[in-house]
Amino acid sequence: MHLTLEFGGGLELLCKSVKIHEVNVDPPEKETRLTMKHLLSWVHTNLIDERPEMFMKGDTVRPGVLVLVNDCDWELSGQLDTVLEEKDAVVFISTLHGG
Repeated sequence: MHLTLEFGGGLELLCKSVKIHEVNVDPPEKETRLTMKHLLSWVHTNLIDERPEMFMKGDTVRPGVLVLVNDCDWELSGQLDTVLEEKDAVVFISTLHGG
């Protein structure tokens, strides 16, 4: 499944400073749908180069990371259970800033 992933607010630094990634992610074996839970696991394994603890806590994103699926807050679409479709756009933005 082709997806566009975008990292902002400093999260791009965890992915070799690349903000936008065009990726192909398949659902796990014996699954017909790709969910955000599966995608986060894939991102952790395949895109995050350093300091994964700054992006994830357990099997979800850390508090302070805003997740948008097709410009809609994932909290409105089921968070980890959000089902992704071909050509969806997923944006991860850190809302935490030093000061």
